[in-house]
Amino acid sequence: MVIEVKNLSKSYGRGQVRALKDCSLSIPKGIIFGLLGPNGAGKTTFIKSILNLLKIDGGEIKIAGINYQDERARLNLSYLPEKFNFYPYYKVRGVLDFIGELNQLDAIKREQYRVRALKKLSIEEIEMKKVKNISKGQLQRVGLAGLLMGDSKLFILDEPFTGLDPIGIKDVKDLIINLKSNGATIFINSHILSEIEQIADRVAIMREGVILAEGAVTDLKGKSTLEEFFYKTIMGAKESK
Repeated sequence: MVIEVKNLSKSYGRGQVRALKDCSLSIPKGIIFGLLGPNGAGKTTFIKSILNLLKIDGGEIKIAGINYQDERARLNLSYLPEKFNFYPYYKVRGVLDFIGELNQLDAIKREQYRVRALKKLSIEEIEMKKVKNISKGQLQRVGLAGLLMGDSKLFILDEPFTGLDPIGIKDVKDLIINLKSNGATIFINSHILSEIEQIADRVAIMREGVILAEGAVTDLKGKSTLEEFFYKTIMGAKESK
């Protein structure tokens, strides 16, 4: 398994708000996995816990068989936060080169990877523009382009479709599918069900810090849509309280 999470718990405010409640997930190599849920479900907390950006209350997390607190667990991992941002005075080219340097690419590879990334995300025309002078949608594309400035095999994306127009969403879906075809594992946190249904192999549905369902998309939705299954699962959990 690329990601293994067992009985993960996380609270805020001296335990007054339980954001995650004994969550367990196992994600195999080479798939697109979607973590779904309404706002406030705990999805971002789950991702930040995996990345060791939060101190968890309890549970076990492994990435590629390595404890999540070990730096080696994140050597082949790329992360895109929900709202990607960077120093406003940097040019787009500089942003990508900076990420490439972090990933220990030499000058020749940085240029090769940068040209490829700009083309993949259709942002060649803003290469020399400063971050402060581009739109939110363009900035999101820059963040996605940064994922290609290395040779990661695990990608964790927090709401990657945020701020994108239909063309941008199509480009991102194509990018994700391409990453999978090259052997990568992609973990996506999203609430845009229609897009996830088209590309994900497996999904989990979360509400109020609890994973209510997990499995292959085709098995979960049956003859209905993922949206319908999601609605029934979430509303069923509300009614049972």
